[in-house]
Amino acid sequence: MNGELSQAELRLAEIIWNDNPIQSAKLIKTAELKFGWKRTTTYTFLKRMSDKGVVRNENSIVTAVISRDEFFAGQSHSFVDNTFGGSLPLFITSFIKGRKLSPQQATEIRQMIDEHTYVADSETNNKKNGGEYHR
Repeated sequence: MNGELSQAELRLAEIIWNDNPIQSAKLIKTAELKFGWKRTTTYTFLKRMSDKGVVRNENSIVTAVISRDEFFAGQSHSFVDNTFGGSLPLFITSFIKGRKLSPQQATEIRQMIDEHTYVADSETNNKKNGGEYHR
């Protein structure tokens, strides 16, 4: 994906993600009812979103190129990279500062860390494959 979505583009993307794929006529009607947009406004946002690699509009069918989860994962990575120099520990420290985690939240975070922790299983494998990630 190339770039962020504006609030208006994000609102339109939510409609597309919820009803993917969607006929452009239905999308235009939904945007008119929900947001009061004219047909040309919806097409302007669709074009921008297409240029950013989020949607594709072919043969009057609008399809999401990336899922909602992929989009927000990319936004999260960009935020951590741009704000915390890519340091996940700095981000987490900043995020939980002044808050208390419930035991359930702490357990869930530990499980996520365990699932996504880099584990070198042998020196040979490390040199050949760069180690492996356990999921």
